[in-house]
Amino acid sequence: MRRIFVFLTACLVALVAAPAAPAAAAAHTPVVFVHGYTGSASNWTTAQSVFRAGGYSSSELYAYEYNSYGNNITNAQGLASYVSQIRSRTGATKVDIVNHSMGGLVSLWYVKQLGGAQYVDHLASLAGANHGTTAAGACLIYTTCQQMYPGSSFITTLSTGDETPGPTRYATWYSPCDGVILPYTSTVLSGATNNYVACQTHIGYLTDTTTLTRVRTFLGS
Repeated sequence: MRRIFVFLTACLVALVAAPAAPAAAAAHTPVVFVHGYTGSASNWTTAQSVFRAGGYSSSELYAYEYNSYGNNITNAQGLASYVSQIRSRTGATKVDIVNHSMGGLVSLWYVKQLGGAQYVDHLASLAGANHGTTAAGACLIYTTCQQMYPGSSFITTLSTGDETPGPTRYATWYSPCDGVILPYTSTVLSGATNNYVACQTHIGYLTDTTTLTRVRTFLGS
């Protein structure tokens, strides 16, 4: 009986001392969606549905919101803080970024000027204002629109040197039917996989399940 007691006690001690099994790793890299000028997190409702249909959980999908009328440098700094929070919350080393319109500028400033490339695995830009748009001439009373106008110091800084820095994989989607990013080729980035879309409107990308599915596939590559 004493031997049995000693054996059971030893087993119990071993169980207590054994390290806990590591938590299961997330199935996907967390995705951070970045809206465009006057947008909000609600812009990504369809995208999040498409991603969930592809196996993502809600805890892997996040939408960053910022002040469309403020300053895109400040907005990029906010994105840096947001990504840091997501990484801390999920335990992920990196995130993927999906942006739309002016969100392209916010994302690129973070990646290129604030060292974000080391924390971003994939960056997908839907109709990104990556080299500016003349449509911003209609709202030049706001700093963000001044920065978004072709030839601005903000655009010049982003366009100087490597447009797709670091280990991050970049892709863009652009269309001649955009109507807001003028010229529509402004979205194209040197060094990225640039996807020509035959005809899609600027806002249409947000509910274009075909393109959003392709974006999801790109993030999984």
